[in-house]
Amino acid sequence: MAEQPMLKFVKIDRVMPEKRDAEARNHDFDEIYAEYADAKAKEQSSRCSQCGVPYCQSHCPLHNNIPDWLRLTAMGRLEEAYEVSQATNTFPEICGRICPQDRLCEGNCVIEQSGHGTVTIGAVEKYITDTAWEKGWVKPITPVAEREESVGIIGAGPGGLAAADVLRRAGVQVTIYDRYDRSGGLLTYGIPGFKLEKDIVMRRNKQLEDGGVTFVLNCNVGEDISFDAIRGKHDAVIIATGVYKTRDLQGPGSGAEGIVRAIDYLTASNRKSFGDDVPEFDSGELNAQGKKVVVIGGGDTAMDCVRTAIRQGAESVKCLYRRDKINMPGSQREVQNAEEEGVEFVWLTAPKGFSGDAVEGVMVQKMRLGVPDATGRQAPEVIEGADYVEDADLVIKALGFEPEDLPQLWGTDGLEVTRWGTIKAEFTSGATSLPGVFAVGDIVRGASLVVWAIRDGRDCAGAVLEQLAGGVAVAAE
Repeated sequence: MAEQPMLKFVKIDRVMPEKRDAEARNHDFDEIYAEYADAKAKEQSSRCSQCGVPYCQSHCPLHNNIPDWLRLTAMGRLEEAYEVSQATNTFPEICGRICPQDRLCEGNCVIEQSGHGTVTIGAVEKYITDTAWEKGWVKPITPVAEREESVGIIGAGPGGLAAADVLRRAGVQVTIYDRYDRSGGLLTYGIPGFKLEKDIVMRRNKQLEDGGVTFVLNCNVGEDISFDAIRGKHDAVIIATGVYKTRDLQGPGSGAEGIVRAIDYLTASNRKSFGDDVPEFDSGELNAQGKKVVVIGGGDTAMDCVRTAIRQGAESVKCLYRRDKINMPGSQREVQNAEEEGVEFVWLTAPKGFSGDAVEGVMVQKMRLGVPDATGRQAPEVIEGADYVEDADLVIKALGFEPEDLPQLWGTDGLEVTRWGTIKAEFTSGATSLPGVFAVGDIVRGASLVVWAIRDGRDCAGAVLEQLAGGVAVAAE
């Protein structure tokens, strides 16, 4: 009788791929985790309990068929595992690297709840797709038949790229307009290489380009081309711009030299990794080398900033967050990585102001957690008389992102937005108040996860295909 290939969590412990030593990884932007060997991937996949109700799958925004591809991996049927994985996920190798699995699939693993340690879902997902690329299992985009209809997509981030992939495979003519000189959005310029090496993103960009997607780069809608012109050129338009407006700091001295936006700081670092000429980096304005760095914020963008500053050779790196470790929004795994690399977290602190024309210090207020706020989280309260000054040569604002005022920027009438400034769009389809115009990702949700943008892009592409088939414009109520 053949051995049961699964449910081995009772005798096999959870083992993550080997992580490079902090001292070694602090000096480069290479990914910090090694790849699983085939035997180790099979072994870790075999720990899955094959739940009747798989919470890992239900808590994945894409509802990936995780138990199925874990079982196929454990059985050595890796190409089939890849086919199942990519059936629901446009970019599984990217999600395997950057999804906060500890909050999504792995955080809801049943064997984790029973004390056995979660299945290493993200690491296996990454291994499956990396192997698929190496073995040539990832097929080119080759539509069965070309169609005359065309769709314009504004924004080459994960939501726009996911929609483009689905539409192009259906034979639709797709053009993507993006403000940057490379496609990928935050995947290219916002996320550091130690989490997502850039050749991984460029490979997907090339697949789409080779598959017939047209990219119009260095293109600012509203300046280089009007939104109305894009609508006139295409049968449908998908807005996938993301949110790039940085939440600002208040208080005395907040406009001082040396206080910079996280997106500018991370973009400069990523451009250097591409070998680009970056004057703001070379001048030291967006370079942490030799500086006392203070990052303000507690999300994943803040974690990207502190870990980048370490690699640039900062003298010290501190992260100020107004709540405690348990209540921070960023991935706990990222916090652990940052702590290993030498980042100091100063919990329950918030900036009150800044000293120096060129910033020399952050005036810090100490906080305590009071009664829960509207979200159910304990609201931070100031402890009077406990202020102090934190020395700083470079302060990075990582307080989150808000939507730009697209109707005003684009001179567009009739594009409805919510009270938060996000585009008002129909759930699942992404249809907006304008006929034939759809919106996906962060510009609808507010700042969110890459995996949600992929989900939105795929769902919206399906709705666009339905509209094109019926010849009827879809609009939100």
